[in-house]
Amino acid sequence: MKIGENTAAAINYTLYLEDGSIADSSEGQEPLNFLFGYDNIIPGLEDALEGLQKGDKKTVVVAPDEAYGEFQKEAFQEVSRADFPEDVELEVGMQLALVDEEGYHVPALIDKISDDTITMNFNHPLAGRTLKFEVEVIDVREATEEELEHGHVHGPDGHHHH
Repeated sequence: MKIGENTAAAINYTLYLEDGSIADSSEGQEPLNFLFGYDNIIPGLEDALEGLQKGDKKTVVVAPDEAYGEFQKEAFQEVSRADFPEDVELEVGMQLALVDEEGYHVPALIDKISDDTITMNFNHPLAGRTLKFEVEVIDVREATEEELEHGHVHGPDGHHHH
């Protein structure tokens, strides 16, 4: 079976940055499971995996526009220091999960701290980066109706946390 519409796939991967350093890897962990066509993984990687089958290996280079987007200067926002709990020690470089108006968790990095404001960077940490993946397809199977309905792969016991 090949990766494509209505399939669930499991891959082992290593993600390299432009300088050759490893940014992430599934080595020593469970493979990455995803439902093809449901935005479970970045578009450039998903497109490159279509048509592969169990046992296939591939090197995939993904440009920023097919990964986490370009780095955007507009993605910086000043937030009042009063919006943060007083007992939380904030540091430049600290990553926080803020909650937007709709109740979604949005990751942000503290870029600057002043007495009255905190400057937050809402770019993804890999925005603007060209990514290189070394991938091995571990499994490909037909997705279940429930997985297709929910838009993601479910665990071995048939369901997954939401």
